[in-house]
Amino acid sequence: MTSVLYDVPGPNAKRRNIVYTIVFVVVFALAAWWLLDAMAAKKQLDAEKWSPFVTDGKVWTTFLLPGLVETLKAAALSLVIALPLGALLGIGRLSDHAWVRVPVGIVVEFFRAIPVLIMMVFASALFITFTSMDSEVRPLWSVVTGLVLYNASVIAEIVRSGIQSLPAGQTDAAKAIGMRKGQMMVFVLVPQAVTAMLPALVSQLVVIVKDTALGGAVLGFGELLFQVRTITANYGANTIAALTVVALLFIALNFALTSFAGWLERRLRRTKKSGGAAVDLNVIEAGGGGGAAL
Repeated sequence: MTSVLYDVPGPNAKRRNIVYTIVFVVVFALAAWWLLDAMAAKKQLDAEKWSPFVTDGKVWTTFLLPGLVETLKAAALSLVIALPLGALLGIGRLSDHAWVRVPVGIVVEFFRAIPVLIMMVFASALFITFTSMDSEVRPLWSVVTGLVLYNASVIAEIVRSGIQSLPAGQTDAAKAIGMRKGQMMVFVLVPQAVTAMLPALVSQLVVIVKDTALGGAVLGFGELLFQVRTITANYGANTIAALTVVALLFIALNFALTSFAGWLERRLRRTKKSGGAAVDLNVIEAGGGGGAAL
């Protein structure tokens, strides 16, 4: 019996899989025991290193929650700017005019090729040299600038590939009723491509949230990971405990984002099945039929 994706394992393969699973579990348990034993030997499991996160509310109100707010602020600003910019760049890469398509392609490939950390540092240097921006807000905008430049380029590729993944019949049908290139993008292609693009866009949002930590490590931006330094400075050498708590907060935040995206994608698919998007023919007629391309 054969599945679409793989051959169904036979009796011998099933036995081997069981053995592999048992071996993996044993090795993982031994590794976990060794790690916990090493941490205990270094007194990293002592109660005083972990208890502040349970007994002292100040560690949350003074350090962790403000850091989480800064992380969310940088991520939200980056997303709000990068998403429409990336959409415009992605549509620009599909333009019929070479004078639009080629420069946009150069910009997208250029910023995709540069590590986001370099762009953050470069943006900070530019702000210091050419602006009078206050030093308290400069790390935030340096982080946002780097994230926007990089993620807008990635989102542009997501948009381009999402639109190109649609059946050619969609474009042909839009042309048949006299739609121009811009109208075809707005009313036909982009709305249908959103569902296909959503998983990749959410993955990029998770990347944005995690990359805010680069600003804390290099530029002194007071995001969530940066607060580990201040926590250990005020509560003793509990770096392992602080990093563990911060990692759990990142996991919870990104899990919430992916869960919301999954719910939104299912809702969009149900909406798509229940009824198609209606296009106002008056808009097409007012636009003057076919002809001009984007």
